[in-house]
Amino acid sequence: MSEDLLPIGRFARLCRLTVKQLRHYDDLGLLVPAWTDPASGYRYYRPSQARDALLIGLLRAMDVPLSSVARVMSGDGPDALREARDRIEADVARRRRGLRLLDRVVAGGLPENEVSIVREPPRRVFMAREAATPETIPDATGACVGRLLSRMSPDVLMIGLFPLDMAEEFDVRVAVEAADGDDLLPGGTFASSVHVGPYEEIALTVHGVLAWFGDYGHTPAGPVREVYLNDPAVTPPERLETRVQIRVEDPQ
Repeated sequence: MSEDLLPIGRFARLCRLTVKQLRHYDDLGLLVPAWTDPASGYRYYRPSQARDALLIGLLRAMDVPLSSVARVMSGDGPDALREARDRIEADVARRRRGLRLLDRVVAGGLPENEVSIVREPPRRVFMAREAATPETIPDATGACVGRLLSRMSPDVLMIGLFPLDMAEEFDVRVAVEAADGDDLLPGGTFASSVHVGPYEEIALTVHGVLAWFGDYGHTPAGPVREVYLNDPAVTPPERLETRVQIRVEDPQ
């Protein structure tokens, strides 16, 4: 055994890692010891490996996933780190939206929306779908809108359709009304309320409408509909109007 090798405990202290972490990184092939005693299984590292170990520890402290760390260690650093940065930035944006919602709830509690019962006719529509998770709903919605841009005009009704029950994965749908549409959006009886404000705060109105269902003993049925009443390209976020509709399930 070379005299410049450090036992795993000393190497862990040098690199501000735990012995457990180093063993895990060895198991994953991220940081393989310079020598492992075949009799005891004890791991030893060279001081020159400290730089790699410190980089791994720093990236993990910044919540860079192990898959991206592995790409960095294999030489794909710039692309892997840019992708990790984009993910973290998206997560920060999501948390900021959550903070704004929380501030609204702290200030006024769950909204008590004015809810009306409306009868919606069936509508012929063109529809776009995109797979989503609860965290990626805005991106999925934007992708659907992008695919429908050629069919949009100021007088065309655009409707977002979102699941009532949030699973780990689901489809987000966006529809635009058209006489020659190849999909049919069913009609029915809906509880309806108008949300005024940024799209990212629509969840407040959705929950307010669902609270109305509880207050009056009705049963909601999905999907949640968001009918966009003005153009976000020319309307300030605080003046955006969205009609939130949830179908009232017919009694059995």
